[in-house]
Order: sequence, then C-alpha cells, then structure tokens
Amino acid sequence: MRRIRGAVLVLALVFGAGASAGGQADAPRLPHRIHLILRDGSYQIVTSYEVVGQIVRYVSAERAGAQEEIPLELVDLDATREWEKRHAPVAEGEEGRPPALDPELVKEEQARTSQSPFVEPDLRLPIEDSVLALDEFQGVPELVPLIQTDGDLNHTTSHSVLKQILNPRAAPHSVVTLKGVKSYVQLHVDKPVFYIRIGEAASTGSAPLVVDTHGASSADREPDVAAADSRYVVVRTDVRVDARMIASFPVAAVDEGRTIDDVVATKRETLAGGHWIRLTPERSLDFGEYALVEVLSAKEINLGVWDFGVHPTAPENRDALKPEPKKRLDLERRRRPE
Repeated sequence: MRRIRGAVLVLALVFGAGASAGGQADAPRLPHRIHLILRDGSYQIVTSYEVVGQIVRYVSAERAGAQEEIPLELVDLDATREWEKRHAPVAEGEEGRPPALDPELVKEEQARTSQSPFVEPDLRLPIEDSVLALDEFQGVPELVPLIQTDGDLNHTTSHSVLKQILNPRAAPHSVVTLKGVKSYVQLHVDKPVFYIRIGEAASTGSAPLVVDTHGASSADREPDVAAADSRYVVVRTDVRVDARMIASFPVAAVDEGRTIDDVVATKRETLAGGHWIRLTPERSLDFGEYALVEVLSAKEINLGVWDFGVHPTAPENRDALKPEPKKRLDLERRRRPE
C-alpha cells in the first residue's frame, strides 16, 4: 500500500511540475469538424469519416458523437475532400497564419476590385462614370465626374469621339468654343489626378454625341470607352465674353516633350486590371479655366473635351463622391438556452 501511495505521489509531482513549467495545463482542443458534403447539395457535420466498401461511416458532430452510416453513392467525396483541403486545421506553430481563401473567390474579388479600384482610403472609382478628377475639399479627398462637351451645348458623361485634324503648319486658331466663362466643375487643387475608363465598361445610358461635324469625322467607338493608346493633355482656355476658347497646338511638340504655353502634358499609368488609366499633370496648374483634351494621333485630337476650372475658394462640387468608411459590424451576444 505504501508503494502504491508513493508511486501516486511521484506521478502527481511529475505532472504538477510539467503544468508549472508551462504556466498552466494545455487547454483541450475541440475536435476538427468536417463538412461531409452530399450529392443533393446538403452536408453533415462530422468529426471523422471512413469509406468501407459502399458505405461511409462517420461520427456525427451534431448528435453527440453518434456513429452513423450512409450509402457511398449519396456522398460527394471529391467536394468533401476539397472542403477539407481548404479548411485544413492550422499546424502547430502556425497559429498566426491566416486561413486559406478559395482561389476562385480571390479571383472574382480581384476582378471586381479592378472594375472599381480604390484611389484613396475608403474612396473608390464608380462604375457609372467614365472620366473623373481626384479633388480635395476642406482636407477630404473627393472624386468629381467630368462632363464631356463639344462646345455646341452637347453634354454627356460617356466617352464619345469627334475627330479634328490639326495642320501643324497652320497658325494657332480656335478649335473648340465652350459656352460661358466658367466650367460647371471647379477643382480646388493645383495638380488634380484624372481617371479614365478604358476597354469594356458598363453603359451610363447616355447617347453618343450627334452634331454637325463641320468637316470633322466621328470615330466608331463605344460610349464610355477610351482608346488604350490615346494620350491626354490639359489645355488652358482663353476666356472671352461669355465663352472659353481652346486653340490648336502642335501635337508633335507635345510628343517631343517641348514646353508649350497653355498646354500641360500628363503622365499616364494603367491601373491593375487594365480597366482604368491615371493621368497626372507634369506641372501644377495656375488658377483659371482648363480642358482635358484627348490626342488621338500625331495629327488628330478629339473635339469632345472635359472642361473644368481650378479655384481653391470655389464651393464644393455637387456631384462629388466622398469616402465611404466601412460600417462597423456589431454582433449581438446570443443567450444560451435555459
């Protein structure tokens, strides 16, 4: 009897020392739960299963560990094993590793994000508009949709093309006349960033421009879609009585990087996914009225321009899109059943 008591005492001391060395005894781990997926789309939650001939035996996690059987023909083993692969338990020493995500879901999320990417925290490009300017009003970044106009009071939020060939030997002359001395859009920063949709895009419901071209040719191009190889410049308008004039300029000089009065080249970058391009003016813009002009080739420009002004004290733009922080998800604590 004394020997048995001594052995018990030694074991107690050993386990007690092990617990004190670790600070505390390891908490029991819950059994790993598996979704045993059936061919009808439903599933059973089990802790383990095995295939025996044409029968699948499993231990039910929903019925207190009861051992049950189901015909193999009713079980989708491939889907079950795929589920196990995606939800494999974290190995020891990898507690900080995030859970694996379904590759298909990741791919879909990346495609969706490329259609409407973030340009600032909580501020993303919308699908409805095709040309926007990144502005800042009272310290808050905003996206302002730009309206395309050809000077004949035709306005659209889509991307239409009306070609005009520029003669490099001709003297500077007016190519577009915009009504009014001030644009509807007034930006508050001297170096706004522009975003233009390229490639396939959702329609805004706006019809293409239908105007008297006066010798210009209309390109066969879908609304809301910019050419992938177009270049863009910012041109300062000449404000006259009740109008703003856009004069012709030598396109070749822009390509060569030469400085031209009232014409500011832009740096172009294609965003991930290939749906948007970002344009950054190469130099700051003074206070005044401007237009974003699309250069189609070495001799052609698009007469459909996007006009805007730069005035830091102007009121906030009515159609500006503001950051939308994610709402906090508050979970209600569930009470245990009596």
